[in-house]
Amino acid sequence: MKKLLYTLILAFTLSTAVNANPVVKENPKTELTTEQKAELAQITKRAEEIKAMDRSTLTKAERKALRKEVKELKKRADFLNQSVTLSLGAIIIILLLLIIIL
Repeated sequence: MKKLLYTLILAFTLSTAVNANPVVKENPKTELTTEQKAELAQITKRAEEIKAMDRSTLTKAERKALRKEVKELKKRADFLNQSVTLSLGAIIIILLLLIIIL
């Protein structure tokens, strides 16, 4: 039973490693233009305003609209920064499983 489990875990890890995308991008990160820097500063300022806002007095619809606005601001800021977000959750779970089993 243990041998089968180890084989399944090995097969799962190898199959995920084969399908992984490379982390390094082909094109190097370019410097932001002055317009992009200004837009990023504006996004950051608006996000700080929202964070400092007292949301307890807002209605449910207003809070929902604020959440939507924050999500859009975050998407736009990520696009401007051209940052790559990597999910390491699967690797951590596999390592935890291996530690528990062994």
